Amino acid sequence: MEFRKYQHLERYSTDEVDGIELGECLVFPKLDGTNASVWLDDEGNVKAGSRNRELSLDKDNAGFYAYILTNKNIEAYLKKHPTHRLYGEFLVPHTIKTYREDAWRRFYIFDVTIDKDEEHVEYIPYDIYKPMLEEFELDYIAPLVKLKNGTYESFIKTLEQNNFLIKDGQGNGEGIVIKNYDFYNKYKRQTWAKIVTSEFKEKHYKTMGCPEVQLKEIVEQQIVDEFVTEAFVEKEYAKIVNENEGWQSKYIPMLLGRVFSELIKEETWNILKKFKNPKIDFKTLNTLTINRVKQVKSSVFS
Repeated sequence: MEFRKYQHLERYSTDEVDGIELGECLVFPKLDGTNASVWLDDEGNVKAGSRNRELSLDKDNAGFYAYILTNKNIEAYLKKHPTHRLYGEFLVPHTIKTYREDAWRRFYIFDVTIDKDEEHVEYIPYDIYKPMLEEFELDYIAPLVKLKNGTYESFIKTLEQNNFLIKDGQGNGEGIVIKNYDFYNKYKRQTWAKIVTSEFKEKHYKTMGCPEVQLKEIVEQQIVDEFVTEAFVEKEYAKIVNENEGWQSKYIPMLLGRVFSELIKEETWNILKKFKNPKIDFKTLNTLTINRVKQVKSSVFS
């Protein structure tokens, strides 16, 4: 493998991450160090990178390359998982100086990927890579909270409680990163969102005051839970299989479209009665319906 730059984290509420909060999200603390990566080349040698380039001993990104070359646990992990690439933050002094003394000059892994082709990578979900890293006693960034259909207010509450690796009573970390492993933006890219503490405080705190968090289930999720059952999805799947004498991955858009179409055609009256004429955001309803179809028929999406 060769050097591959880490994705750009998009600011929450921009169109690049529109809808990322729908479904299950993991919210991670964002560290203020230097972005770094580690992988094996085609000859099995340990390689390391900064945000923008492959490193060498004379250009080693604040000592990161030398650190990696002496880290036998990192090497052992990569030898066992040679297709994996580790991304993380090498914690060296930057803007925030209030991290605990024992936290400095360590590599905190926040993503594990596998190259799919020259342009695309597969992000391994946290729950899968966590025990793999723990086997080799590697440092990693754990999520602060798991949210289903999060809101801006709930993200801000988590942001204000983020003191990961910070000395007691020394404020908050740099920010948070929001990951939804089922989310792909309108450009078909798997993208994460961020909220930076300083930007939030500067732009929002005085006008918004202390955020009030209400994590009640949205009506669109209630509709999906009630009506987009496993049997409902399987019925539309069976229709497509029968019509085409089998299943192919190219029918996935057809399945997603049909399930949502049939939900609207067959169940609108029941939805109106059940939820007493609710105000429905159909874009949100469609996104949550797609998520449910992916859950029910995960085998055809893999």
